[in-house]
Amino acid sequence: MSRRNPPDSLLFPLQPVIPDFALELTARRDGFWPVAGADEVGRGPLAGPVVAAAVILDPDAVPDGLNDSKLLSAEQREMLFDQIMATATVSIASSSARHIDTSDILKASLDAMRRAIFGLATAARFVLIDGRDVPPGLACQAKAIVKGDSRSASIAAASIVAKVTRDRMMARADSTFPAYGFALHAGYATVKHRTAIDSHGPCSLHRMSFRPFRQV
Repeated sequence: MSRRNPPDSLLFPLQPVIPDFALELTARRDGFWPVAGADEVGRGPLAGPVVAAAVILDPDAVPDGLNDSKLLSAEQREMLFDQIMATATVSIASSSARHIDTSDILKASLDAMRRAIFGLATAARFVLIDGRDVPPGLACQAKAIVKGDSRSASIAAASIVAKVTRDRMMARADSTFPAYGFALHAGYATVKHRTAIDSHGPCSLHRMSFRPFRQV
């Protein structure tokens, strides 16, 4: 019996995908400029807002090391945040826990992205959006890209800005609600957070429409 050769992926492991500026330059060649990237952070936590950012990068000053914020250390995110804020056009918006509870997490996330895009000091002609959904009511062309923060430098930059902004918001909330440890877990459903909820009940930052809060 002949032996099959192993697939190339075993001989040559796939390299991690690094976001670049190719999608932005393609849009520019098609006559759409400037191009913004938009992303949100905080859909999953039990507490706190969902935060969205829209970023228009300067093509001559794209920071090195941009990537999906989840793949970067806190120190890397902070360093890149400062570079992005110094060189790019940035807008940030958020939807509170109450907003999330009165609509739903998807609608609240898309609304935050829409407001971030509209808040740009320079209006974008085209927006690259992380995920499957385009916010309704935009005044420009837009394209949703699954895992866009690993493909587009602009989306990766927006991911970093949103993540750092939300982490800072939750760290500040920790001083107001010290029993929950928000500075440690940013509202995500860690064992420490769930234990604090069991001991103290929810606070005003908790999303009452989320389990374990909502009535079944």
